[in-house]
Amino acid sequence: MSESKLAGQFFDAAIGLLTRVRDEESGSIAAAGTAIADTVVAGGRLFAFGAGHSSLAAQDVVYRAGGLALMNLLTVPGTTGVDVMPATLGSALERVDGLASAVLDSSPATAGDVLVIISLSGRNALPVEMAQNARALGLKVIGVTSVAYAENTRSRHTSGGFLRDHCDIVLDSKIAIGDAELTAPGVEAPFAPASTVVTSAIMQAMMAAAAEELVARGVEPPLLRSGNVDGGHEWNGRVMTEYRERIFYRH
Repeated sequence: MSESKLAGQFFDAAIGLLTRVRDEESGSIAAAGTAIADTVVAGGRLFAFGAGHSSLAAQDVVYRAGGLALMNLLTVPGTTGVDVMPATLGSALERVDGLASAVLDSSPATAGDVLVIISLSGRNALPVEMAQNARALGLKVIGVTSVAYAENTRSRHTSGGFLRDHCDIVLDSKIAIGDAELTAPGVEAPFAPASTVVTSAIMQAMMAAAAEELVARGVEPPLLRSGNVDGGHEWNGRVMTEYRERIFYRH
């Protein structure tokens, strides 16, 4: 069977983006890891938020093997996945003013916690207001976004600002506007988005940096093991019991 030229091109594009992020965002990723470690040591809580397909990278660090047990998903009803009907409603909700404030006010997030906000474009009302309001409440905000959008598109928020303008730490995914890496004769639209691959890698690199920082301070990172290996359930039970006041997906 012959190899697919376009499949290979996508891998090359994704690897190129991952290499750029590794080399150009290393300082910011380390800073994000330190902020997370600071919060773990101080007794704070960790949250991740993303709307639409950005929610995939947020979900990827919540309640999973090899992940920090303390990372919680901050959910906005109707925006977490494509299971909402119609799927276009999720996109519409990202542009609704005031929704982020309502969600934060009813969440367990409080001053001293960390909130990682993922938004590829960073231009819609929901992620911008989420960052604004979280900082006003005293949370530290880490934004994962594509800075290209802030430099070459217009904000949809009334302030005219983007997610990157309201974060303590910004991680740039380097994804080009439109989120499609390939074009080809006979294909009318660009295709093969890489934002999920790159953003998920950023999130896992951030978690690795946090674990490294915790170990350097003599603190065992509160990690989960796979439930499909012997002893995994027992390990996870111990971790969840020890940190039960800071884990909200188990209640």
